[in-house]
This record gives sequence, C-alpha cells and structure tokens, in this order.
Amino acid sequence: MAQRRVTLTFLGAAGTVTGSKYLLTIGRGAAGDPGRRVLVDAGVFQGEKQWRLRNWEEFPVDPATVSDVVLTHAHNDHVGYLPALVRQGFGGTVWATEGTRRLAEIVLRDAGKLQEEAAEDARRGGWSKHEDPKPLYDVQDVEETLPLFRTVEFDEDVDLGEGLVARWVRAGHILGSASVRLEVESTSMVFSGDLGRHDHPLLKARGTPPAADYVVCESTYGDREHPEPDVEHEPMAEAIGRTLARGGLVVIPAFAVDRTQLVLKVLVDLMRSGRIPEVPVVVDSPMALKALDVYRDASLGELRDDVDVDDFTGMPELIEAATSQESRALNKRFDPMIIVASSGMVEGGRVLHHLARLLPDERNTVILTGYQAAGTRGRSIEEGARAVKINGHYIRIRAEVVRDEEFSVHGDASDLLDWLRALGEEPETVFVTHGEKDVAHHFAGRIAEELDWNAVVPRYGEVVSLIPGAADPDDLPPDVLDG
Repeated sequence: MAQRRVTLTFLGAAGTVTGSKYLLTIGRGAAGDPGRRVLVDAGVFQGEKQWRLRNWEEFPVDPATVSDVVLTHAHNDHVGYLPALVRQGFGGTVWATEGTRRLAEIVLRDAGKLQEEAAEDARRGGWSKHEDPKPLYDVQDVEETLPLFRTVEFDEDVDLGEGLVARWVRAGHILGSASVRLEVESTSMVFSGDLGRHDHPLLKARGTPPAADYVVCESTYGDREHPEPDVEHEPMAEAIGRTLARGGLVVIPAFAVDRTQLVLKVLVDLMRSGRIPEVPVVVDSPMALKALDVYRDASLGELRDDVDVDDFTGMPELIEAATSQESRALNKRFDPMIIVASSGMVEGGRVLHHLARLLPDERNTVILTGYQAAGTRGRSIEEGARAVKINGHYIRIRAEVVRDEEFSVHGDASDLLDWLRALGEEPETVFVTHGEKDVAHHFAGRIAEELDWNAVVPRYGEVVSLIPGAADPDDLPPDVLDG
C-alpha cells in the first residue's frame, strides 16, 4: 500500500501568538477528494485588528469535511473558534482530556454570551461601523458544539480511525492541558500545545511525548527567561502594601482559567506569611468561579500531591461575586480590597467596569500578571499609555501599574529547549509557532544553534508535507508544489 499524502496547513498561531489552528490532511487525491481532514486546536485570534478580522473570514476548507478536532487545552485562543466552525457546518468529533472538556464548556459558554453582549453593546452604543453588528457565534452555537466532545485519558493511545492514532501527554500549562502526538502510517508529529514550566505551582508536572518525525512547538516566551528571585512575588507584595496604605484599591486582571487560581494561591501565601495585610479578596468573574470549582474537584487527579484546595481558597475573606448585581455593587465600595477579575488581557469581562472606575485615581493600582498580546488593552496599559478606550470612552490612566513577571505558566526559552531535548530523537523539522514574529524567529535560531536541528517559522496559510524525506515532486501534493 502506497504512503498516503500527509500535509499540514498553518491556519493560526503563525506570525502571531493567538488563533491556534493546524489543519492535518491525510490522503488527498484527485480533484474532489479532500482526504481525511483533522484540525488540531480551533482558537480565535485576539489582539491586533489584522488578526481579529481573520475570525470573520470564511474557513479555508468546508468545515463539514473536517472529521475531527483535536484539542491541546481550553484557553480561548485554542478552543474559541469551535462554535464558529459548528455554525459553518462542522459536526465531527472533538477530542480532549476531561479537564479540557470541562473547562472548555465554561470558556465557550462565556465566550458565546460575551459575543452576543458585545454585538448588542456596539449596536446600542453606535461605535461599530456596521449598522447591525452580529456576533461571531451565539450561545445556541455553543450548545450545539458541546455534545461533540469525547474525552481521552493521558498517556494512552487513542485510535481515531483510518490508521490515525493520537496520544495526549501532560503539558503542565493549565488543568487538562496536553501535548498531542499523532501518528499515521509511516509519519508522526507532536504538537506541543502551550507548554508549562518545569513545575506548575498547582498541577502535576508536564510529561514528555514519544519522539516524532515533525514537531510543532510554541514560542510564546521563546526570547526570554523567567525571573527566579530570592523573594517570590515581591513586586506584587510591595504594590499591594503601598496601595492599601494610601487608601486605594487593587485590581488584578487575570485569565479565568488557571491564572485566577494561581493569583489566589499567591495571595493566600502572602497573607499567611504576613507580607500583605489581610483584606477582602474578590473574585469577580463567573467563569473564574466555575473554573475554580473544576480545580477543586479532586476526582480529576490534576493537583500536585503537595497542594490542597485550601492553599488557594483559604484566605480570611474570599468574596465570590457570581451575579452582575454583586459585581456592580462593588462599584459602591471604597474600603480596602483586592479585586481579581477577567479578562487577563483586559479585552472584555467585568474587569473593564472596575478599570473604568479605578484607573483615573492615582491611589489605586493595577497589577498585570500575564502575557499581554500586541494590540490588547493590557499591552497598552503595560506600555504606559495615558488613556485606554473602554466601551467607546477614553479613560485616563493615573493609577499605578505594576507587572509581576512570576506568574507565567508558559515555559521560557530554556523550558522549551529542555522539552525538545527530552523528546530524545532529532525530528526532520521543528515548526516554531504561537509566538510574535520576531520571538518565533529568535527561538528558531536557538533551536538551530543549540540543538543543531532544522527549525523554521511557518507563514500563515503555508502548507508543508509531513512525509519524512519526501523530495520527489511526485510524492508531494499539488498544494505543496503550488505554495
């Protein structure tokens, strides 16, 4: 039996750090025969407008011809396009770990609601160039997506049919996160997903997938090393102390999934050690509260053996603002408190109304705890903007802005290189993705220099062959030759 043609098309996370989508095509033949199409991750683009507009473009292939979606984890830039795909005709299977399935349900329902609300707000506020703004998808699309999920276990081979075998290995990034290895006939590939550091503060450590012919590796922090200070989270502790001393409030924009839980753990540690005063801590994010319940579920077996739920919830006063009324009521309070609210890049969610109130007052402080992608409000705040646009209005920034660089659960350059080394065998090619353009090229250079491996940065829309050693044009599909 002849080797079937296998190609990979980079439909996201190429030239940017968001929108992860990789289209694997197996056995494409003559015109009219699309072959087997499998999508690895289905994320939305975030940040710069040039990328966000791609969310609205027609999907490059008919979604009804995609048989499966294989997920690495539940962050929006890896799962948030799923309902749009379903809206356009996808009805195949979505494969994920149980942790990813549970978190993706929370993320997608929240995203569908926010899509509807954003479209309605734009229509009422008149700040959209469209007369009748529409959401990318709605809550009904989300509900039609969720039944398509099928769960898998870590470190077990899963037969996806037609000779395609998949294995999910812990990635140590967020709960449920995995690197995924796919094998079909005589070729194999590993998709890193988002890789965690050597040790996650809450979760079990990442594993190492079996070696593969091709590797798709993220590069979010591929140009830097994370700090390893003698005293952990000192910028946060000092900023909180200063702010409370001058009668201000602290707001911490945080991703609902994983980051909020990590922030809570640090706050518990700082209070227990006496490094910050014991003040009320508010979690103002319905999605974060639902995610917190998933992290609390011991049956998933995701937490480290030395971590207990009380380590990230056991503070003197934890206020869970579940309803919009409870969230709005916080605007009437000026007593010392710490507000943790999503989103982490300040692109939506309840953090916006807190910032609209608190940014103009120099007594208050904003603490940024995560990566701020280019084009986001978070990046503007981080880079010292004097004002930021929220709901059509420019809000003056007088509040103190502090960045705590110790929260990232993305591996830094050394973490990523260590993960690649651990694969044990040199792949034919490492495709460096999921990083801003300059960062991805920098990391590809380090791979070439330190590992002496072939490392390239693919372009958006680029198609490559995944047949090892294929050099004869007859072995390559027409779209590779055309590209």
